[in-house]
Amino acid sequence: MPNIELFEVIERDPTKVSGAWIFRGTRVPVAAFFENLKDGASIDQFLEWFPGVTRAQVEVLLDRALASF
Repeated sequence: MPNIELFEVIERDPTKVSGAWIFRGTRVPVAAFFENLKDGASIDQFLEWFPGVTRAQVEVLLDRALASF
């Protein structure tokens, strides 16, 4: 995957979803992704439930999260 920066796939705007971090171009909170994973959902299920979010966005988010450990 090309080197995509985290802020190319997520954004924060006080006028959208109360300023929560969201997947860029959507109103889907990043927290919803992690909450769904915690509750046992697969990435494929999440992408099915939130069609505005792309697999590339999720992969970049996970890559950056793993790199922070």
